[in-house]
Amino acid sequence: MATYPVINKETGEQKEVVMSVHDWVSWTESNPDWMRDYSDPSTMPGVGEVGEWKDKLLKSKPGWNEVLANAQKTGKNCQKLTLD
Repeated sequence: MATYPVINKETGEQKEVVMSVHDWVSWTESNPDWMRDYSDPSTMPGVGEVGEWKDKLLKSKPGWNEVLANAQKTGKNCQKLTLD
């Protein structure tokens, strides 16, 4: 179950509704006066950090290419396994 912060377009009343993702679409159609409240950044859906994932992985786990190289040696796959 997901929690959705919502706000009434006319009165400004705020509340949270708890329901499944599948029920959310039908709830919004049957309650047109209510809309999702994005004013609180902690409840806003996001994509996380912005940046190149390979660079972040190499900086946080510097030995990862060695792990991939060892996996390449033991496996039957001839594909190059590095993040370079």
